[in-house]
Amino acid sequence: MTRPHKIPESVLVVIHTADLEVLLIERADHPGYWQSVTGSKDSLDEPPATTAQREVFEETGIAIGSPEVPLAELRDWQLRNVYEIYPVWRHRYAPGVTHNTESVFGLRVPRGVPVTLSRREHTALVWLPWRAAADQCFSPSNAEAILNLPRFG
Repeated sequence: MTRPHKIPESVLVVIHTADLEVLLIERADHPGYWQSVTGSKDSLDEPPATTAQREVFEETGIAIGSPEVPLAELRDWQLRNVYEIYPVWRHRYAPGVTHNTESVFGLRVPRGVPVTLSRREHTALVWLPWRAAADQCFSPSNAEAILNLPRFG
C-alpha cells in the first residue's frame, strides 16, 4: 500500500519549562539528529494548533489540554519558516515539492512532566538550557526558534 504524500505544511513545537529548559528528542531514523517536536498536517484544513497538539502527544505523550498542561500553555509564536526540504526526506512529498512552511509554537510544561517517546520516531530525550539546546539542534530553523524562547517563553 502506498502512503499518501506528506503535506508541505508543518509545525515546530519548542517544549520548555518556566526556567527555559528545553526538551530535545533524538530521531530514530538519524541518530545524532536532535530536534524539538515537529510534524506535518494530516489534512490541508487542519489548523496548525491542532497539528501541534497531535504531534506533541504522538511524539512525547504530553497531553495538551490536560490539568497538568492546560491548552493556554500552547502559544503560537506567529513565526513562519519556509525552508528547503532536505533531499533525504523529499520522497515523502509529492513530486516537485521542495519547500515546507513551518508554524512555530512554544509549549510551557511543568518541570518533571512525564515524557513517553514514540520509539518508532525517537530514541532518546534530553532537557537542556535553551542556549545549549539551540546548539544541539541539527536544523537551523529549530535552533533559531529556541533562540527566540526568552522573547516568547
